[in-house]
Amino acid sequence: MATIRDVAKKAGVSVATVSRVMNESGYVSEDTRKKVKDAINKLNYKPNEVARSLFKRESRLIGLLLPDITNPYFPLLARGIEDEIHKQGFRVILGNSDEDMKKEINYISTFIQNNVVGIISTTNDPEHPNYQNLQIPVVFLDRISEKQPSVHADGITGGRIAAEEMIRRGSTEIVLMKGPAHIRPAQERFQGAFQFLQEKNIDFHVMHTSSFSFREEQQGAADLFKTYPQTDGVIASNDIVATAVLHEALRLGKAIPEQLQIIGFDDIPQSSLLYPALSTIRQPAYEMGQQAAKLLCALINKKKIEEKIIKMPVTFIERNTTRKVDTYG
Repeated sequence: MATIRDVAKKAGVSVATVSRVMNESGYVSEDTRKKVKDAINKLNYKPNEVARSLFKRESRLIGLLLPDITNPYFPLLARGIEDEIHKQGFRVILGNSDEDMKKEINYISTFIQNNVVGIISTTNDPEHPNYQNLQIPVVFLDRISEKQPSVHADGITGGRIAAEEMIRRGSTEIVLMKGPAHIRPAQERFQGAFQFLQEKNIDFHVMHTSSFSFREEQQGAADLFKTYPQTDGVIASNDIVATAVLHEALRLGKAIPEQLQIIGFDDIPQSSLLYPALSTIRQPAYEMGQQAAKLLCALINKKKIEEKIIKMPVTFIERNTTRKVDTYG
């Protein structure tokens, strides 16, 4: 890999001259500038973005903060962001907060030290002073801020759709799994399903889940069937929790979807690979990432923003953990 010294040698100039050309600072003759640019192209030299940012106090770097990179949903968001950011000439620095505010704050500090020009964050606390006091643009993704630019899915409608589809397919003993209390999207999808079931005077039970971890929710799934053995429909808080419920149901010998229907939320890639394949509410994760990246780039470039809070639609994906509508319609 070529270095700035290699470029200087190739062009027959000093390292300082190469630096002036790259950073567009100080006087350099047109002839010398051309020699340096030709050397850069021939050597395929890629400048160190961090080093450049330290010199210019700006960069082409974007900070991306995710809560749990092991959850297959978040790499979909990240891919959408990375693809769009790359098109616009930026690069991404990734931080994984593990839903830990202290770790999140440390990552924000790291981003600032590396002179990022903007941040995309999936924080659960967008009103935290560490965000409010930043001097660079921030876009919140998969989370809602009433004041700051954000991109999120319509969780309330998603919850309502899940409940409606479950009823349409004949379930009468429904368990609604309430996701972690500190995660707003989980609470919104729960509220949507809860309100719909109440409006329709459907009897249902609520099970609380403390995480989106498959291992932790395996016990939760076992508790569900012990507490409500007659359950014939489960609306899970996300696809990982739904997978834990599916595994436990199959272990107990339940026929799916004849005896038990399950609907997840997110539509992670693994959902279609399960057996039986999981019916779920699809959040357009990749597209959400793209929208967040476009919004942030517009803010960085000080363009006029027509819509700062973007709500993305959700859809029901019918697979094999739910019955056909015409069977019960």
